Amino acid sequence: MIKLRTYIFINSLQPQIASYMGTAAQGFLPVPGDACLWMEVAPGMAVHRLTDIALKGSNVHLGQQVVERAYGSMVIHHRDQSDVLEAGDKVLAFLNTEEHSRQKCHIMWNEIIRSIMPDHAVLINRDNRRGSMILPGQSMYIMETEPAGYIVYAANEAEKAANITLIEARAVGAYGRLILAGNEADINTAAEAATRAIQNLSGV
Repeated sequence: MIKLRTYIFINSLQPQIASYMGTAAQGFLPVPGDACLWMEVAPGMAVHRLTDIALKGSNVHLGQQVVERAYGSMVIHHRDQSDVLEAGDKVLAFLNTEEHSRQKCHIMWNEIIRSIMPDHAVLINRDNRRGSMILPGQSMYIMETEPAGYIVYAANEAEKAANITLIEARAVGAYGRLILAGNEADINTAAEAATRAIQNLSGV
C-alpha cells in the first residue's frame, strides 16, 4: 500500500524558493512563477511509478526525484498551472485517493532568534551553501515540519508575505527545515505567514 505523506500544490513559485530549488534540482530547473507540485510517498521506491504517471499524464517537467529507503519524493513543475494540476489528478486517481487524504503536517519546531551574533552567523553560513547568507545582527526564523515536503510551501508563503532572505529550505528526509533571515519586523511577518500556511493545510 502506498501512503501519501506530502501533496502540496504551489500556484506560483517565488523568486528565492525557485532559485533555491534550482540549486538542488537534478532535472529541469524551475523558474519564478512556475506552478509546482511536491509529493512524497512511502515506501520510497513507489515514487518511480508515480513519476511515470505524472510525466505521461501532462506536459509537466520533473525537477527533482529523491528515493530513500522509507520515503520517496518528486517535484514537478510547469508554467501552466492546469498542467501541474492535471498531472496531480492522474497520480491521485492511480492511488485511489484525494488531496485531503494526505498526511497531516505537524510543526515540530517554530522559533525566532533575534539579533544573531557574528560567530553564530558564520557557522550557519558554513552549513548552508545552497541559499543566501545570514548577516550578524539580523533576526533568524527556524521552522521544522513533519513530513518534510511541506516546508517548501511554508517558505513560499513566507516569501510572499515579507522581505526576507532564504537561508535554507530542506524538504527531504524525516523533517523539513526552514531558515529565514531579515529585520525583526519582516521576520515576524514571515513567521506568521509560514505558521498560518502550515496550520491551514488539511490532512489525516
